Amino acid sequence: MELIKKYFPNLEPAAEEKLSKLGDLYADWNSKINVISRKDMDHFYERHVLHSLGIAAFIQFEKDTQILDVGCGGGFPGIPLAIMNPDSKFHLIDSIGKKIKVVKGVAEALGLNNLTAEQVRVENHPKQYDFIISRAVTAFPDFVKLCHNKFLPENKNAITNGIIYLKGGDFEAEVNEFKNRISVTPLTNYFEEPFFETKKIIHLSM
Repeated sequence: MELIKKYFPNLEPAAEEKLSKLGDLYADWNSKINVISRKDMDHFYERHVLHSLGIAAFIQFEKDTQILDVGCGGGFPGIPLAIMNPDSKFHLIDSIGKKIKVVKGVAEALGLNNLTAEQVRVENHPKQYDFIISRAVTAFPDFVKLCHNKFLPENKNAITNGIIYLKGGDFEAEVNEFKNRISVTPLTNYFEEPFFETKKIIHLSM
């Protein structure tokens, strides 16, 4: 938690309390349903919580923003962002039922009233949102095709409605086709730990 407070020193007490509980909650769930590698559990707050909160450093969502987390796994980036944005609505989806079970269990333990979760593939999910968020579940052009018709038409945030994607490594070829609609922001703009050296946020206007 010290790492989170280093970058988010003005946390609301309720958010700080919930974020501080995540480590123990995931350790407990992970002992029953393996959703995070043991190696990553040793760096849980850096590699999962702070990585997810890169989106919170990038944008502060306006009240009642509707956000879909696609391929949420055990709940990232959706759960930390839902904690930080209690006035926004988050819907987390994954095709694997045991992962959604963990998400629902963690959300219930924290009393996250602004988060729902569902086992479904994005192509079979009919609703529309302001933003779709994800941590690199597939090649970026493939992800865009899956999500292309899922966006609300009206913008109410500082950036236009679209995809906010956490991705690492060299993906320049993947985003070339989107040219003027895309921005790529290094997470090193916000965080100084070596883990973030190759990590970036992609925003694609839809």
